Amino acid sequence: VQLQASGGGLVQAGGSLRLSCAVSGRPFSAYAMGWFRQAPGKEREFVAAISRSSVSTYYADSVKGRFIVSRDNAKRTVYLQVNSLKPEDTAVYYCAAKFTYNSDTYYFGQYEYGYWGQGTQVTVSS
Repeated sequence: VQLQASGGGLVQAGGSLRLSCAVSGRPFSAYAMGWFRQAPGKEREFVAAISRSSVSTYYADSVKGRFIVSRDNAKRTVYLQVNSLKPEDTAVYYCAAKFTYNSDTYYFGQYEYGYWGQGTQVTVSS
């Protein structure tokens, strides 16, 4: 399974971006997906997760109400709409995939994910 994240960039505070993660290889619908981020000098942290079926989503408290995770199984892509961006959202954003038989379960532990993309940089200026 290969993951390719894109959509990052430089944006002013209050702005928005749409991050995408295209997945190739095994059937995309067999994987729960997650987004994580890592800011300079900090550990990687959970951002959002979505189940295989899209029925269940989960967000870190720091992004709840501002970020929206979604997926299009036909396009083999997971998205992260990031709105009302703040300078503290500046980080490299990574998508991750976890093979699971559970269609309605999300996962927020980074060690549960077996496949990772290369990351896309989001920089928010104040």
